[in-house]
Amino acid sequence: MPTILITGGTGLIGKALSKALLERGYKVIVLTRKIKNQPQEDKGVEYREWIIENEFIDKPAIQQADYIVHLAGAGVAEKRWTEKRKKEIVESRTKSSALIVKSLKEIPNKVKAVISASAIGWYGADVFTTAPKPFIETNPANHDFLGETCRHWEESIEPISVMNKRLIKLRTGIVLSREGGVLKEFRRPLRFGIAAILGSGNQMISWIHIDDLCRMYIQAIENENLNGTYNAVGPNPVNNRTLTLTLAKAIKGNFFIPIHIPSFILKMILGEMSIEVLKSATVSADKIRQSGFQFLFPTIDSAIKELKIDS
Repeated sequence: MPTILITGGTGLIGKALSKALLERGYKVIVLTRKIKNQPQEDKGVEYREWIIENEFIDKPAIQQADYIVHLAGAGVAEKRWTEKRKKEIVESRTKSSALIVKSLKEIPNKVKAVISASAIGWYGADVFTTAPKPFIETNPANHDFLGETCRHWEESIEPISVMNKRLIKLRTGIVLSREGGVLKEFRRPLRFGIAAILGSGNQMISWIHIDDLCRMYIQAIENENLNGTYNAVGPNPVNNRTLTLTLAKAIKGNFFIPIHIPSFILKMILGEMSIEVLKSATVSADKIRQSGFQFLFPTIDSAIKELKIDS
């Protein structure tokens, strides 16, 4: 079976994808900056070093790879958006992409395709008339911080497309996983029986179950017809209120109290990042479905039920 080289393989998506790939018989190599902190044997995953700041990458890892999955990037929601943090968010993506491009140019390799993460932060907010028109892959990047970040991110990996290799960019939505991510934050107030609805609760959330996202990456590897940009979101976005109450019912039954957290409080706590928490973004999954991809968890009810999240 082919060898998959993953950047950002120690994160939420990277760990889940590594496990899914190993289950299908692939060999997995993860590039990490902290190789001393990784176990020598991690259920079949092999770790190799790269240091982005020094433009260093393990040469044999590139030579052995049949496919590269590029997930590396500083967490957008991990820290408050200071100017320093915003620079780190952008450069962690663009400089890591540049190192991959440079390595594939300079190191003899057999890489057939590069599958790179991007995000639905590419798009702006819904324009409400009677109903929001879902964003599709041909919509231009928004001019806010995340829109510009995603544009630079995608442009930085784009040189791969002229190297006689497939380049697939997956604009990922809000990932639902029991291991962390957004659901971890949603669950915190539920410990006290509070379902915290953010702002009006009407803002649309374009989400995807972690298993479907991993299957999408695997399809991008295995389906040679896939090329270009695809929205990695489920087919049925829901608003913040629906997501919050669905999760609350799954965890607490009827023993919870819905409470709206006013927008001004979120702005005080989160600063500029509150824009993304309160933004409504309805993103279309039509293109990936037309490629033949079938969702295992197309509805929020099916996703939450499978995740079996408890308090």
